[in-house]
Amino acid sequence: MLLSGGATLASTALPRSTAAATLLAGKSRQVLPTYTVLDYPGNPYLRPQGGPLSHPWQTSRTPKKGPALIRRHKPATTRSAAPHLAAPLAAAPLATVAAPAVPSALVLYDTTNQFGWLGELYAIMSVNLASHFADWTAMPVVQYETGEINQYTCVIYIGSTYGEPIPTAFLDDVLTGTRPVIWAYDNIWQLTARAANFTALYGWNWAQFDFSTVAQVNYKGQQLKRYAPNGAGIMTYSVVGSNVTVLATAVRSNGTTFPWALRSRNLTYIGENPLVYISEGDRYLAFCDFLFDALAPTTPTQHRALVRLEDIDPTYNPTQLQAVTDYLTSQNVPFGFQIIPRYLDPNGFYTGGVAQNIPIASVPTFASAVQYMLDAGGVMINHGWTHQYSNVKNPFTAVTGDDFEFYRVTQNSDLTLNYQGPLPGDSTAWATGRFQSAQADLQAAGFSLPALVTFPGYAATATDYAVAAGIFNARAERSLYFSGQLTDGAKIDYTRLVGQYFPYVVYDVYGGTTLPDNLGGIEPLAFEIFPKRLPADILADAQRNLVVRDGFASFFYHPSDSLSYLQETVTGLKNMGYTFVAPDTL
Repeated sequence: MLLSGGATLASTALPRSTAAATLLAGKSRQVLPTYTVLDYPGNPYLRPQGGPLSHPWQTSRTPKKGPALIRRHKPATTRSAAPHLAAPLAAAPLATVAAPAVPSALVLYDTTNQFGWLGELYAIMSVNLASHFADWTAMPVVQYETGEINQYTCVIYIGSTYGEPIPTAFLDDVLTGTRPVIWAYDNIWQLTARAANFTALYGWNWAQFDFSTVAQVNYKGQQLKRYAPNGAGIMTYSVVGSNVTVLATAVRSNGTTFPWALRSRNLTYIGENPLVYISEGDRYLAFCDFLFDALAPTTPTQHRALVRLEDIDPTYNPTQLQAVTDYLTSQNVPFGFQIIPRYLDPNGFYTGGVAQNIPIASVPTFASAVQYMLDAGGVMINHGWTHQYSNVKNPFTAVTGDDFEFYRVTQNSDLTLNYQGPLPGDSTAWATGRFQSAQADLQAAGFSLPALVTFPGYAATATDYAVAAGIFNARAERSLYFSGQLTDGAKIDYTRLVGQYFPYVVYDVYGGTTLPDNLGGIEPLAFEIFPKRLPADILADAQRNLVVRDGFASFFYHPSDSLSYLQETVTGLKNMGYTFVAPDTL
């Protein structure tokens, strides 16, 4: 059922209930099927949610643990595009201006017109990725002023609004070539028109958007996924010269190809927005890798793997936990494991109406199994307090492991989900209280609160994420992000949100370290709208993730499932050249 740390992107596995094949009071619990997220209108892990509203401000921050965002802002201004340059630029060598001592990224985004609100969400996603490498500053492109490009190591511009009024100051600074620029999707025609001889300078020029069905993007020898129904179009070109590097190619349904991304001089151009419709193994990974060229070009190639054991609550079978631990130890595979300190079934959903309340300390055999995992080198990860909200379905059963704990979610008659917003009472005190309760239950059983956390269902409010940043060293998960987070003094708008996963460690806009969670989980059974996801699916996407030169293959596994699934996945990842590392070493 969309469960614990398993809410994922389109066509990816969600963790399922730990009710499957576990024991409760000496009796077998009902086996529940498993889930994956598919495309549906309310899915923030596939597409941004929300409606028009914009707050053009500027935000900057240094990627360190703990401190709040550092904000500096200018008056909101909108400039109309100035006339084109009267004379062509000379095809001279690129200008040289000393780069900043500390790597930094300037992220520019659109804010105008009906869907200008989307720009901030794409900027959030971009700065999250850039935080892996550098300090960052994000601001609306309409506020750009002459020379600002030289304050940063590179510039990223996501063109999400067709016809955004881009200041000529920015166009001219891009054309000087002093800094690497990554430009995605719209408004490239404003740049090409600004230089009368753009084609001669850069060796390429755009032609028109291609609206063919494209389900694949080839990059670095890998066949990356692309959501085929995405009909927004991909740019094609009137000319691509010999001095242009085609970084990746789009593959139409008839097998023909055309450039998906190209680079010449200081400019990398991506012919679509790579931040929508992203799933495991998606062409989004190419964008993630492009950032190395702009911000850390000397990064050596290495491929690491993470595995975590999912949704472990006090009703789990200790024998299964020990067997999984023994296998991973025999393979010298470090691992993380999620602990839900208290099991609740307040309405007796699985026990014929008899309520269940089982703290970890009340099951000594389970506590011993947890200690066994710790003694074997396993890294405990907090997974909320009860992995459910109350006696109210949120949205499935109100039972531990099934429901969301920190975010209100409802279910439609067609089984799709609605991410509604904060739960009643959500606040700093409320979120802190739940983590304190988790700590108390763990301490009663002889354990400490872990240094890592995964929010149940991959969903929480901005308040909850901020609380977690002050308590834990890192989050091991995918996360939700909301409009207003790049807006100085504005309230978070929970009607406009997006979900994101990362192929490497980032220091996101909540001020916390976030570990990779990019492959989803092993899910042997399908249920309702969610299909199964087997080791072969995990391994296929891990193969695609090899395009990220310093990326991870991070997946989860439920110890109640067949051990053979874990064995197949671990062996396959090792054979690909991945090296397993412990989550608390990153």
